[in-house]
Amino acid sequence: MIRSFNGKTPRIAGSAFISKTAYIIGDVEIGENCVVMPGAVIRADLGKITIGDNTIVEDNCVIHSGSLDGFEDIVIGENVVIGHGAVNHARKIGNNVLIGINATILHDAEIGDFCIIAAGALVGQGAKIPDRSFVAGVPGKVKKEVSQEQLLWTQLGSIAYIELAKQYKKEGL
Repeated sequence: MIRSFNGKTPRIAGSAFISKTAYIIGDVEIGENCVVMPGAVIRADLGKITIGDNTIVEDNCVIHSGSLDGFEDIVIGENVVIGHGAVNHARKIGNNVLIGINATILHDAEIGDFCIIAAGALVGQGAKIPDRSFVAGVPGKVKKEVSQEQLLWTQLGSIAYIELAKQYKKEGL
């Protein structure tokens, strides 16, 4: 379901796949070849949410703009995979990032490029995660630099979901 709010209507690239059971509202911009799966909520009622090309938002994710310090926009880069059930209030997620299943990223956090946030991790409010970091735990801490093998998840995940979305579109889903 795509809804306008406060005079702002989501802008979605024609090549994107948006599940009919996703909920997208307000000042949202979704790039080329993006995939938003069932149950995902992208709610830009307090600030703009920009999602870069080839980014995947898996089932039951929540992306919500808003911040305690008044900075309310969210920018999510290109080639990002946001795993099932993840919750995102981050100010910025860089390019080529994997956010693991059920990870939570709190307000005003910034995630660098080529990062992996492990399943179930909790990235604290205002955290600044450097490029190429592997973050795990509650609270989330940088455990090591991401390996090339781990980065394959960001590349292969996007490619697989983009192809799957083409099939969904073909079948009218």
